[in-house]
Amino acid sequence: MKPFEAIEEERILAEDEMFIIARDKFPVSPGHTLIIVKRIVLRFRDLTSDEKLRLVQWIDWCISHLQSTLKPAPDAFNVGLNDGQAAGQTVGQLHMHVIPRYRGDVPDPRGGVRFVIPHKAKYWI
Repeated sequence: MKPFEAIEEERILAEDEMFIIARDKFPVSPGHTLIIVKRIVLRFRDLTSDEKLRLVQWIDWCISHLQSTLKPAPDAFNVGLNDGQAAGQTVGQLHMHVIPRYRGDVPDPRGGVRFVIPHKAKYWI
């Protein structure tokens, strides 16, 4: 897996010394945003304590930013990461997805991220 390459300036929303916040190049919904660690780190466990704390702060910032700037405003969010190849990670650099969700964007949103293994997702049936 390769780490992120240069990110087009028009996709960048914010950054600091640890992270860059950018619109996803292939968004699954309007406003789909990535929080990308700047140093090459493959897995969540490899982040420092300071990076983990800052990541949570950037998640909060992204949700607030997207809630206030997207029209219509999102009804909800999926927040997550693919932590390793077995979990679907395709880029060799840790990044968090913040995905705005809207009522009616899928027929039944229940289960959310549980659908990474579809036959186990609907535990309520």
